[in-house]
Amino acid sequence: MSQGRRGFGRIRKCQPSGRYQASYVGPDEKLHRAATTFAAKVDAEGWLHERRREIDRELWSPPATGEQKKAKRKADVKFGDYADKWVETRTVKGKPLRPRTQAHYRSLLKQHILPTFENKAVARITRESVDRWYSKTAAGTPTLRAHAYSLLRTILESARTRDKLIDVNPCAIEGAGSSDRVVKPKPATYDQLDTLVNEMPAQLQLMVLLAAWCAMRFGELVELRRKDIDLEEAIVRIERAAVRVDGGWKVGDPKSEAGKRDVAIPPHILPAVEHHLAKHTLAEKNALLFPARSGEHMQPSTLYRHFYKARTVANRPDLRWHDLRHSGAVLAAQTGATLAELMARLGHSTHQAAMRYQHAAQGRDKLIAAKMSKMVTDTPE
Repeated sequence: MSQGRRGFGRIRKCQPSGRYQASYVGPDEKLHRAATTFAAKVDAEGWLHERRREIDRELWSPPATGEQKKAKRKADVKFGDYADKWVETRTVKGKPLRPRTQAHYRSLLKQHILPTFENKAVARITRESVDRWYSKTAAGTPTLRAHAYSLLRTILESARTRDKLIDVNPCAIEGAGSSDRVVKPKPATYDQLDTLVNEMPAQLQLMVLLAAWCAMRFGELVELRRKDIDLEEAIVRIERAAVRVDGGWKVGDPKSEAGKRDVAIPPHILPAVEHHLAKHTLAEKNALLFPARSGEHMQPSTLYRHFYKARTVANRPDLRWHDLRHSGAVLAAQTGATLAELMARLGHSTHQAAMRYQHAAQGRDKLIAAKMSKMVTDTPE
């Protein structure tokens, strides 16, 4: 490396690259080098000229150290960019987020979080700004509001613990990540289930039966294929689920690790299963049981259009599609199924949800007591 002396600073020609390196001694009496080398000597001279002008005008400040540059980069990280990468790279127990979860997170971000925080630096999100956001967000839908707050808190906790972008998580509202259940679903009765089935188009009647009597989720049903039905063993194998993502469908694992399960088909609906396979399902092993006319996954709107009409006839305008799964869970609990058995049948990885169905089944105690009294009162003298 050759060097040349000048009135202010130094310029060295690097060998063998032939590029030029510029350096100077600043007012702090320390040697400072340009962050990059220059292809032409005149460019190196121009850089030194700018530094000299800064010193003469008392505008000069020491170049940022590596640590300072790193700190600045962290301080400049926008929440929108960080959240997008967080969803993309988030893992739970070493596995990426399931398509359904990822889609849910992106929806919460788009609808409720990014409008406020997208362009704000993570380091500048304060407790006050979170409190203001929370007071206005999804105020009429407490469950959705709790989900949005919980997601924001979790993302910022990663920013604190993993990436060291902040020292304190600004999400500090006690109890904001949980909510009381606003809608307590009322199970459908046997007669109402029969009405729902009969009022649905023939190709969708089995979908109602499996949703209720096998307690299956919508995403599990639309991905159900001929190969998943074992008539000999009378079971349905739930190994996948489909979820709508960005206008299309993505197939992945069921909602939870326990979601992969074999569910016994109640004997009284087996004839309907056999009929559906014979009349409404293609012969291929991979044929969907409930396809759209195109042969692809059925859109939720297609199902709801028919289901809403059927529930009106059944005099249950309050009944949501997911309530059919709830009805099936309560029916299973009424047989005396244990907590572990309910969890296995429903595909729950935690006991809290299954316990709700056991509690709902306990409501039959009054009916049992009434029937006991009826036995006494109806006894002939």
